[in-house]
Amino acid sequence: MNKTIFFTLIFFIGIYKVQAQKLRLPSFFSKNMVLQQQENVNFWGWARAGQEVKILASWSKDTIKTITSGDAEWKTSILTPIAGGPYKIWFQSQDQEITLENVMVGEVWLCSGQSNMQWSALNNVKEMKEALPSISNKNIRFLQISNIAAQNPQNDIYDKWTECDPKSAEAFSAIGYFFAENLNKNLDIPIGIINTSWGGSAAEYWVPKEDILNDPELFKNSKLQKIAPRKPYQPSVLWNSMIHPFAGYNIAGALWYQGEDNTISYWGYDRLMQTLISSWRKAWNKEFPFYFVQIAPHSYKYEKPNAALLREQQAKTAISISKTGMVVTTDLVDNIKDIHPQRKRAVALRLADLALVNDYGFQKKDYQSPIYKDYIIEDDKIRIRFYHAEGKLQVKDKEMTGLYIAGNDHVFKPANFKIENNELLVYSKEVPKPIAVRFGFSNTSMPNLFSSTGLPVSPFRTDSWGF
Repeated sequence: MNKTIFFTLIFFIGIYKVQAQKLRLPSFFSKNMVLQQQENVNFWGWARAGQEVKILASWSKDTIKTITSGDAEWKTSILTPIAGGPYKIWFQSQDQEITLENVMVGEVWLCSGQSNMQWSALNNVKEMKEALPSISNKNIRFLQISNIAAQNPQNDIYDKWTECDPKSAEAFSAIGYFFAENLNKNLDIPIGIINTSWGGSAAEYWVPKEDILNDPELFKNSKLQKIAPRKPYQPSVLWNSMIHPFAGYNIAGALWYQGEDNTISYWGYDRLMQTLISSWRKAWNKEFPFYFVQIAPHSYKYEKPNAALLREQQAKTAISISKTGMVVTTDLVDNIKDIHPQRKRAVALRLADLALVNDYGFQKKDYQSPIYKDYIIEDDKIRIRFYHAEGKLQVKDKEMTGLYIAGNDHVFKPANFKIENNELLVYSKEVPKPIAVRFGFSNTSMPNLFSSTGLPVSPFRTDSWGF
């Protein structure tokens, strides 16, 4: 075929598609969905170019009108009421009408990460399997995002909202469900939870490509990821297909449990997470809260304490970015050889406490784990101070585990301790002139220092010595 004729046909086919496009919504604008309460929630879709699209919600008397662009796209927003429902929403163009039924208004949260966030009853999470028989709740709704990777940003997914029942919950994130259940119980309003997780995925896969390519360090670190079956291995491919299509769907906040696959490049994890969080907030045009889980103790096959070093990076993120919070899991592991700890409910409840106190006005003392702040050398002792330590610290046994102190020789010795309200005094007769302390700083350590409410203190070190 003549090239001129071929490209002319392609041109006119493109024009026909734009002109002939009928009214359509992205799949996640579906019945059973939950919309964020008391916000101008975004709606968008496609229709014939230049055509008017009208939207009417059953909670409002006003009809919203917008005009489809020359690219056959339209976008607008609707002010939602206080939590409630069910409602109906009608979308109308000259050619077509779409009705969404059983729509709830409440709080919408997104959860993401790798397998510890993704795992469900189908992965033999015992707590979830035990909850399934009595799990039906019409005020909890799920949006499960399919595991699909893409080289370029996509504009739709293949998934729709479902009501919470034993069938829909069976394959849903255990942490996501238990978080939603707790919020629903405490707030007594509809909760929508979006799960977009993929086991074995590195954080680079969830970041826009330009943010990785334009940062030489992040791009170099991304090349350390190994190709393996059943998981992607290139930067941005999960952002493109599992975040970008619904970026802008109004949410209250995000939950994140990931890091195990980034222990290979632990030194750049804080930088990477700062990039991920800022890119997501930019895509939503909102500084929403971002709460994440510190990776659990596990017997990684590293000569160095890569996992401890990554936890250190996670703690940096938690204290340096606004509206973030970190859940510590050192007390929730019963088998350090299993990278998937079973106790998902406790993780979810700790995440829920962060949201309830920070975002919904609940009052609770010491609701987040203490994180190392700084230290002061006092003669033969070192005083450790913490963020988030409001009450008196406590040790659950007579001796503290995982606590070490060192002098100028850089040799760490088991340390003694004294608790003075919310500070820790560390010392040892073997180290008369101490300069550094380490606590729980190994891949597998499960130390026994806790806040006044029983939350574990995040592992830390005061030095920056190499390994």
